[in-house]
Amino acid sequence: MARDLILSLDGRETAVKLVKLDREKLYGEVEIEAFDEKGNEAAIKVLAADGKTLIDKGGTALATVTEEGESISRSELVAVDDEGNKIEPVPSSFGIPNVLKSASVDDYLSQIVKSIYVLEPLEESDLDFIYDHLEAGNIYTFPFSYRGGLEYDNAYLLGRDKSTFMIVGKSADLQFVRLNQAAPLETVEESQVSEEDLDFGLL
Repeated sequence: MARDLILSLDGRETAVKLVKLDREKLYGEVEIEAFDEKGNEAAIKVLAADGKTLIDKGGTALATVTEEGESISRSELVAVDDEGNKIEPVPSSFGIPNVLKSASVDDYLSQIVKSIYVLEPLEESDLDFIYDHLEAGNIYTFPFSYRGGLEYDNAYLLGRDKSTFMIVGKSADLQFVRLNQAAPLETVEESQVSEEDLDFGLL
């Protein structure tokens, strides 16, 4: 069952539902089927480490083990940062008000896009209030997590042609250079080798 996303702008809350915009919906999809010389449908199998045993679908599994090789449940694992401190998980963004904050074009363009959604209003909600702000050229952002996890993604709201889009991604670490700016190169001192030092018998 689809969950409702609650957006809050200027103290006014609007409940919307998300419709994911997949690449297949824009460009269609191609499905490839493979058959052997007898017309039987081919299937993907895994080649075991011995180089001769074929393992069918469902014949392999992943397991988490300790340094001693003992199996451990994933629920027992704890995420930590680079310094070994425990990372507190973030909750899902559904079912709670998400306050929209103004964002710049540069902030939006520096994102590595993961997902794109079309926002549709619920029967009792009105999305035109938010769209009117987006149509004026405003961009809004808020931290977003679909199921909850270790950290939030960035969600940006944009409006065009009476449609409201939510673009989800991560900030990219971009470094800009000017057109005629040369990047510094590390120089390596050339070693002085004479012809007498070369032993062609080793080549």
